[in-house]
Amino acid sequence: MKTLRVELGERSYPIHIGKNLLSRVPAFLTEAGVSVKQMLYVITDENVAPLYLEPLLQSLRESGYTVHSSVVAGGEQAKSFHVFERVMGEVIAAGLDRKSVILALGGGVVGDLSGFVAASFMRGIPFIQLPTTLLAHDSSVGGKVAINHKLGKNLIGAFHQPLAVIYDTDTLTSLPRREVAAGFAEVVKHGLISAEEFVAWLEENAEALNQLEPELIATAIERGCAIKAQIVSEDETEQDTRALLNLGHTFGHAFEAIAAYSQLNHGEAISIGMGLASELAEKMGLCEQGVSERTKRLLARYHLPTEWPDGFDPYDVLEAMRRDKKGVAGRFNLILPRTIGKVEIVKNVDEALILQVMRESAGRRQK
Repeated sequence: MKTLRVELGERSYPIHIGKNLLSRVPAFLTEAGVSVKQMLYVITDENVAPLYLEPLLQSLRESGYTVHSSVVAGGEQAKSFHVFERVMGEVIAAGLDRKSVILALGGGVVGDLSGFVAASFMRGIPFIQLPTTLLAHDSSVGGKVAINHKLGKNLIGAFHQPLAVIYDTDTLTSLPRREVAAGFAEVVKHGLISAEEFVAWLEENAEALNQLEPELIATAIERGCAIKAQIVSEDETEQDTRALLNLGHTFGHAFEAIAAYSQLNHGEAISIGMGLASELAEKMGLCEQGVSERTKRLLARYHLPTEWPDGFDPYDVLEAMRRDKKGVAGRFNLILPRTIGKVEIVKNVDEALILQVMRESAGRRQK
């Protein structure tokens, strides 16, 4: 097992990464100071529940905990007001109080929804992340919790740090191939924003990583979590450097919103967004030619899309980008690459130039 820490003073917490960790959750709860007197509530989805919910509940009950659970639909549709209200009702009916603890068992959607429930119930109760997807190595760290609105992704949310992140890498073997690929979008992103040597390592080991070779995938998760933990420790509430983690996300979130969170999954949308960001940076002269080609070539090696998706209009995407929460006073502040392994916040990016890059990408699709 590998253990990292997110350093946030009194709210610091560990990230445990390793095999067979779900069976050790009771011990991790004790380590986090959660006693058997505190009621637990597990939130998971219909894909994860048949695989891991009952063994977890049994383990917790055998250790003396009182635990209840909710199962939501899989996919981004679960991050809605309707599902949030339903789960809150179930939490209230179960009799949770201010000392109760919520456990988020699942991918990024479950983690975001569960964290927002925890942040909202009685103005905030503790929660623990139990990620079961590769994508969640990013979303489970850092305390961003939210639900979606039809006009934009993650527009209703909070910063609410977990007590711990317990990442059982055995769960990755149950993922569909498309979900594995989606997770690599965030792994690649972490390299692109801060570590060229990590990008080179990802290029060199793509074949084995795609097959989820245990030692290599654990290393990839550890490197990604370490990069994010460092940035979060420096800027918890995204006043400055944490925004660098949003490479490709302003474009990607727009694609997700337009498609009603159905056509593209998060990793696919962010992959296309990172390709567009690199093209825009080259057109603006921020980086040398070739950065876009290398970025998209790496993403393609992990079976991720890099070109304009079918059925999207650049003008609609631009309009959705205007509503993204990373915009400021109607201006586009984007994360753009300077080179492989280094990005920066670029303010007041010309809207016409953004549209031009998107139209060129859409034009290539039509050919």
